[in-house]
Amino acid sequence: MADGIFIGGGGPDYGQAQTLALKYANRHGLIAGATGTGKTLTLQILAEGFSAAGVPVFLSDVKGDLSGLAASGSADFKLHEAFASRAAKIGLADYAYDAFPVTFWDLFGAQGHPVRTTLAEMGPLLLSRLMALSDAQEGILNIAFRVADEEGMPLLDLKDLQALLVWIGENRDTLSLRYGNVSVASVGAIQRQLMVLENQGAAQLFGEPALDLADLMHVGADGRGQINILAADKLMGAPRLYATFLLWLLSELFETLPEVGDPDKPKLVFFFDEAHLLFDDAPKALIDKVEQVARLIRSKGVGVYFVTQNPDDVPDDILGQLGNRVQHALRAFTARDRKALMRAAETYRPNARFSTVDAIRDVGTGEAVTSMLQDKGAPGIVERTLIRPPSSKLGPIDAAARRAVMQASPVAGKYDAAVDRESAYEMLKARAGRAAAEAAAAEEQAEQSTAAEREFNAGRRYSGSRVGRSTAARRPGGTAGEFGEAISGAVLKELQGTTGRRIVRGILGSLFKGR
Repeated sequence: MADGIFIGGGGPDYGQAQTLALKYANRHGLIAGATGTGKTLTLQILAEGFSAAGVPVFLSDVKGDLSGLAASGSADFKLHEAFASRAAKIGLADYAYDAFPVTFWDLFGAQGHPVRTTLAEMGPLLLSRLMALSDAQEGILNIAFRVADEEGMPLLDLKDLQALLVWIGENRDTLSLRYGNVSVASVGAIQRQLMVLENQGAAQLFGEPALDLADLMHVGADGRGQINILAADKLMGAPRLYATFLLWLLSELFETLPEVGDPDKPKLVFFFDEAHLLFDDAPKALIDKVEQVARLIRSKGVGVYFVTQNPDDVPDDILGQLGNRVQHALRAFTARDRKALMRAAETYRPNARFSTVDAIRDVGTGEAVTSMLQDKGAPGIVERTLIRPPSSKLGPIDAAARRAVMQASPVAGKYDAAVDRESAYEMLKARAGRAAAEAAAAEEQAEQSTAAEREFNAGRRYSGSRVGRSTAARRPGGTAGEFGEAISGAVLKELQGTTGRRIVRGILGSLFKGR
């Protein structure tokens, strides 16, 4: 349909056909259900529908199945008969196979074009969430970002932050007087978490060239929106990195895109798969940020669809903003499961024809309980729905086909080579080099000054020995001649005194007496 996306329909055991109205598609949505109930198929047909309507899409491929969007389905596929039968049953008369324009992305650069951002763009709040920092450690990280701003040192990649933390540790006494206590233990804890991030591959995420959001919002000459697929099968090994990256991307869209009010269709639709990872152990400040983004980003023309196993994974304040819902089966094996099932059923506008609780529990694979926003944005009555079959290939494409899609991509070659321009690491390294050179120059000058002083003092001692030679006899180191001269002088002085005169008289008297 020109003004909506056909989700699925009917038959005798089901309700009326369900269509997602494009003018309400930016009011967000939810795709929920237990593992194996058809969430991935629903995600695939929604991506097809938005692309065909000229709306770009961003989604993450957690299991590797969604790459099939780049290839057409085939009549020799084993489920062809089932797909054709379902299309006829739900009234999809124009059902046909087709491929869609796809751009592959990958944080690690292996299965898609590299995706990068800078530390400055991510900011201390999300980075603290990424590293699971304590409040004290988050405070140190905020100081680091403040110092970087004031000193004009760009924080682009991990080595920039590592170098800055070393500098902060060395100057902690001065910084503590200005910003509050800077603990060596907290600085060390952040450095260890940065090492963990490196081991998880985050070093490839942070750097330049950073992702240009315009490259996610491409619409082809044929009027179809580009489907951006993030390879996330390997990324799921670091779930906190996965969730934080998607939240950063959502925040960047919110902060960058202009206000558009209520457009006829979204500018971009963003699917957040495995949404529970975003909220698990998340601090209140982060949840408040997600709620703010979800509430306000619709005015930027962006629709956000959370994909998760259970609606309970999404906080109530955010769940209340998700107007378009596709609820696949929920299993009720425990008392907790039954309570979750009851809570999920209570969020729907009831249908007199069936029990919502029973429907959510009993729908089969490829079926769902759905509710779409109707006129004036009011929730529609809940319906049991057969989800339409996909037009693109069900399952992944092979490596050769993926490479061909990447080579034909509108961003081919743009992000392949990393750029390492001057930033905090290089600036601090240069500053340390200048300080070392100044210290070496000062030390050399001090050595030259000391040598000159020694030479001057040696000159003074030499001249003083010539002037004071007559006193050498008083010193133990005098010569024999000097010693004799000193004795003669002393005897002469004594003879000139009273005692000397007595001696002389005695000598003369004895001489005369003898005479």
